[in-house]
Amino acid sequence: MTMKHPPLKPFDEALAELLARATPLPGRDSVATWDADGRVLAADAVSPLHVPPQDNSAMDGYALRCADVPAAGTVLRVAQRIAAGSSGQPLQPGTAARIFTGAPVPPGADAVVMQEDCEALPESGDGAPASAQVPTLGRVRIHTVPEPGQAIRRAGEDIARGAVVLHAGTRLTPAALGLAASIGMDKLQVVQRPRVALFSTGDELVMPGELPPERMPPGAIYNSNRFFLRALLQRLGCHVTDLGIVPDEREATVAALRTASTQHDVILTSGGVSVGEEDHVKPAVQALGRLDLWQIAIKPGKPFAYGQIDAAAPGGAAGGAADGGSGQRGPTHFIGLPGNPVSSLVTFLLLVRPFLLRLQGVADVLPRFIGATAHFDWRKADKRREFLRVRRNDQGSLELFANQGSGVLTSTVWADGIVDVPPGQTIAHGDVVRYLPFAELMA
Repeated sequence: MTMKHPPLKPFDEALAELLARATPLPGRDSVATWDADGRVLAADAVSPLHVPPQDNSAMDGYALRCADVPAAGTVLRVAQRIAAGSSGQPLQPGTAARIFTGAPVPPGADAVVMQEDCEALPESGDGAPASAQVPTLGRVRIHTVPEPGQAIRRAGEDIARGAVVLHAGTRLTPAALGLAASIGMDKLQVVQRPRVALFSTGDELVMPGELPPERMPPGAIYNSNRFFLRALLQRLGCHVTDLGIVPDEREATVAALRTASTQHDVILTSGGVSVGEEDHVKPAVQALGRLDLWQIAIKPGKPFAYGQIDAAAPGGAAGGAADGGSGQRGPTHFIGLPGNPVSSLVTFLLLVRPFLLRLQGVADVLPRFIGATAHFDWRKADKRREFLRVRRNDQGSLELFANQGSGVLTSTVWADGIVDVPPGQTIAHGDVVRYLPFAELMA
């Protein structure tokens, strides 16, 4: 009697289930703002001041009263000079202040005229009357009639005192670090880095450098997955422990999982999650915990698995993952990726990446597809949801890599993104398709 396999889980359902289990990590780190790029903010950043702190000039020019310049060509006496970092005196009627970008606008001034619309004049000659009470730095002719507020950046127009400038859950970018620095924050509270144990399974795997190509035995391949997975994990801010290659043996797989669960939040494996006789990851996880998700309806990447290893369960790892001294923690997350390199890369980008971001408290983790025009035909409708490797041409249309096999890693270097093909659909040249750039997924 033939055993019936349960239907494959649709991609959206699998992703939703995965994210539902990604409870944000409780630990926090205090890091220097210098070093916080890529980290996730654990607490709102609230501004203790206005930015800018006072009204200041948006350009080099002259600060003045609009009432003193009723017509183009008016000449005013220059009574003071205000550079950035200094402050001026109240502006007396009938005078102007030479002012520079970023300098505080003196009390009484209600406009700044850029220097290109002004003409510096010698002290003598026709123009504004001299006054013994008003010091002079020369005179200036204003060639335009100013409007109130012209070229003045108002206090707090960028950030008001008490405003939240960065919300908890924000993944910090270089611009965000600059914003934090602009309100005086030299340290930031960030979510702790996920501790990820990484290992591959497969007797056929050889690490580059162990054997030269001419000495590789039949059936052996270099372990490429380990390199791109480690790099992607580090880009996501994870602490990575590389546990190497585990032999295709159940006992060895159980031992590796047990060891990894003692000090890590997540175990990520590559290979061994399919249905072959040498695929030992599934029974090993079930021996130590449970498997909640196994095989999803996508191509490439069907043999994807998620489960948990419960340190407190019989047969589980003694003590569980490190908890920062609290003495309590939940199960260790297990994620098993397919062994084929393209399948491993695609499932990491579409499923593991949002999971790890959610562990760090990021709310918006779903991939953002954009519309683009197909410069190819795809007539091979599949019952699974497909992700095709493509790249944009000079006209902005998408070209298809010729070989879409799950072992063709060259396609992922040639491509700059993937196209989402719903189950049972084809693509005709000129169709608008859902395109997801690698640049966003690998940031």
